[in-house]
Amino acid sequence: MNKDVIIACDFKSKEEALKFLDKFTDVKPFVKIGMELFYAEGPDIVREIKKRGHKVFLDLKLHDIPNTVEKAMAVLSGLDVDIVNVHAAGTIDMMKAALKGLMRPDGTRPLIIAVTQLTSTDQERMERDLLITGRPIKEVVMHYAVNAKKAGLDGVVCSPLEAAAVHEACGRDFITVTPGIRFADSEKGDQKRVMTPADAAAAGSDYIVVGRPVTGAEDPVKAYKRCVKDFMG
Repeated sequence: MNKDVIIACDFKSKEEALKFLDKFTDVKPFVKIGMELFYAEGPDIVREIKKRGHKVFLDLKLHDIPNTVEKAMAVLSGLDVDIVNVHAAGTIDMMKAALKGLMRPDGTRPLIIAVTQLTSTDQERMERDLLITGRPIKEVVMHYAVNAKKAGLDGVVCSPLEAAAVHEACGRDFITVTPGIRFADSEKGDQKRVMTPADAAAAGSDYIVVGRPVTGAEDPVKAYKRCVKDFMG
């Protein structure tokens, strides 16, 4: 199983994103492009970052009727991205349609993972805002993960606190991509369920997604390398 550190490039413009990536002269980190940057710049930002030699996790969290998601995934697959995602709450049929849409004419496709519960969601918010009651959040996450596996997806986005349980439920080859990563001396921000890189590795995370602890650091390259060392040894 491959492991890697993915930097969340949550910038508002192409200029900011590329200026940040220009700092990485001796490494080409895996990059996550989320809604803010993609909606600001469109597909060209993906093409530019791929051209620079970075792998790309396109984090758009598709959630719609199966036909719409299938067609959208066909477009995203053509951008040569490495990982895409959907919301597991969109149902097994939607996830199957997403997988179908990703297949390229040569038989290849990006990895596709499903979001279980966002790391900004905790038990209280899940019950109060989503009306998912009577079940602990960990059980809900596991149910969504099993549904993603049934649909044929490669893995899930989950909290690092849940990575080991996901592997237990779905197998070691089922990928866990875990945001909510903070250094021990970092602020948690709006994340509720967090872990350090070293602890995430011990918990069984396959990929960790790190944003502000790297992008907001005084020396982002140093912070990234610290993260890689802590996570991958």
